[in-house]
Formats: sequence, C-alpha cells, structure tokens
Amino acid sequence: MPSVVFKYNMIRGKMKREVIRCAVVVVALLVMKLCMVTIVGANTPLLINGAGATFPYPIYSKWFSEYAKVDKAVNFNYQSIGSGGGIKQITKKIVDFGASDAPMNEEELKQVQGEIIHLPTVLGGVVLAYNIPGVNAKLNFTQKTLSDIFLGKIKRWDDEALVKANPTLKLPAKPIIVVHRADGAGTTYVFTDFLSKVSPAWLKQVGRGKSVKWPIGLGGKGNEGVTAMVKQMPYTIGYLEFSYAVHNQLSYGRVENAEGAFIDCTSESVTASAAASALTIPSDYRVSITNAVGQGSYPIASFTWLLVYRHQNNPIKGKALIGFLKWMLHDGQKFAGPLGYAPLPPALIKQEEMTVKQLAIAGGIMK
Repeated sequence: MPSVVFKYNMIRGKMKREVIRCAVVVVALLVMKLCMVTIVGANTPLLINGAGATFPYPIYSKWFSEYAKVDKAVNFNYQSIGSGGGIKQITKKIVDFGASDAPMNEEELKQVQGEIIHLPTVLGGVVLAYNIPGVNAKLNFTQKTLSDIFLGKIKRWDDEALVKANPTLKLPAKPIIVVHRADGAGTTYVFTDFLSKVSPAWLKQVGRGKSVKWPIGLGGKGNEGVTAMVKQMPYTIGYLEFSYAVHNQLSYGRVENAEGAFIDCTSESVTASAAASALTIPSDYRVSITNAVGQGSYPIASFTWLLVYRHQNNPIKGKALIGFLKWMLHDGQKFAGPLGYAPLPPALIKQEEMTVKQLAIAGGIMK
C-alpha cells in the first residue's frame, strides 16, 4: 500500500511540474509576441492620407519629404487627383485632409458632417503656357484677348489683337489649339474666376467653377495632363500652375493686370496680389485674389488650401497633423520660392496660428 501511495505522489508531482512548465512556456510566448507587436508598432510610421489639388503637388511632395526628417514617426500619403476629388474625399472622410485651389462653396459645405477649416498653405500663379515653334519670347496677353481665345473668338496666332499686343514678334498664321482641364480642378476655378471678373461675355456664357462647359478645346487630366499636351502639340495654349511650366521648360506669357500693366508671374508679383487683398481676407480664409489692384500684382494668383476638420476624432492622427501644420506655417514656407510658389504673408501666418490652436482633438483643444 505505501508503495502505491508513493508512486501516486510521484506521478502527481510530475504532472504538476509539467503543467507549470507548460504555463511558463505559454507566458513566455505571450510576452515575446507582445514585445514583437510593440517593436513593430514603434517602428511603423503613422500614415496620414490626403488627396486633392495638383496645383500644389510639387511643394506638398517636398514638404512631406522634409517633414519625415523632423518627425520620423509620421508618413504622408498624398494623391494628386484634383481639387474636386479632394473635396469629395474629405467630405466623405475617406482621407485625413483634403487639398483644393478653390474654397468650398456653401452647397459643398452643407454636405459636410462636421466643420471643415480652410487653411491657406502657399500662394501660386496660373500661367498661360504655349507651344509656338520659332517663338520663344514672352507673349503679352490682354484680358480681353485671353477671354476671346478661350471663347473661340480668336482662332489664329496672327490675330490682330495678339499682333497689336506683341508688335515686335512674328506670330505664325496657324490655328490656336486650346487645352483645358478635363477634371474638376481648382486651377480651373482660379482661371475662370479671373476671366469672369474681367470679361462680361465670359461670365455670361461660361462663368466660374472647378468644372465648366468649355466652348472649345481639348481636355487634359491634372496640371500634369495639360502640361504634357502643350509640350507635345505645336500651336497649343493652356493654363497651368506656374511651377509646372517652369519645371517643364514651357514658354508662358505676361498677363494684363487691373492697372493695365503686363505682368510676369513671379514670387514677388504673386505676393503683391495677396498683399493688395490682405484687408479683405475673411476669418474663414475663403477669398479670391484674382485681378487684384496694384501696379505689380500678377492677376491670376490664388491661395491654395488644406481642408481639415476642426474636430479630429483620431487623437493620434490629429496630434500628428497639427504638428505638421505648425511646421508648415514656419519652416515649410522657405521651400515655396525655389519651387515656384510664394510664401504666405507674415500677418496671415499669425492669423492661421490662432486657427490651428483652435483645432480640437478627441474633445479637447490642442495647445
């Protein structure tokens, strides 16, 4: 009998040790898995998604690349799909921020569940780029001439109106091929807003908008598409963001401004347009600065905006996005000039700083 009890105790002790050993292994595996998850989480950057305007794509790409050096825990994924697409995606909350070269109108804002804030990021100019074989000089475009070209009233490069504005140039007796945007675009809004201000005929027949019914012309998708068509097709003219013309070595012209002067698109002339409009910038930043007064103001200039929700429901992404916005308003502005944009006026930056401070994260105000 004692031997049976002894054997029983031995077996019982062995089983207990085995259970303990298994438990230790399980705990060790759980700890290892938890550590691996922690390490992966620590090494995987937070992804912030945005979409919208092609107009500011070159500088946004630069900003996101530079900011990755400042905050290695954050990555930005920006899709250059046009202002109309950006507004739709931020409205549906598909992305964390939108981007547009045209402020959202009242009808668009009614579709939003929440409050969207418009934050100007930089200033840019829309230029008239052209491809005229044998003509590399800058053309002068009067306001009426531009309206008539895009209305289809001026059909040839040697039209009397173009010759009169460019008496020293020999313009060819060739048809003008107009190129415009085929997608919903803030660049289109800026250009048609300008034409609507300077041409009663344009305002009546076409009007302003991110998408309009063009009287004539071929459509290209994005600033990239218009750039490619003008570059490849002789005797074309198209409107596009200044930096695209510069980086693709396209010829572009001077445009008559509100004072009757032919002005080249430069960082200084675009900034002059913003300065001339400074007193009329509303608290929600939704403003047009096309055809601004001032001898040196370039007339087809605009802010471009980031669209963000005032209340950030994701506290981690919200905090990261606000950190970027603060950097953008200061360190980010130095990249504007070299890329063909104009930095924001100091007074506007101070105003935007207050707006960014009012963004709310998970029920609280970000300080």
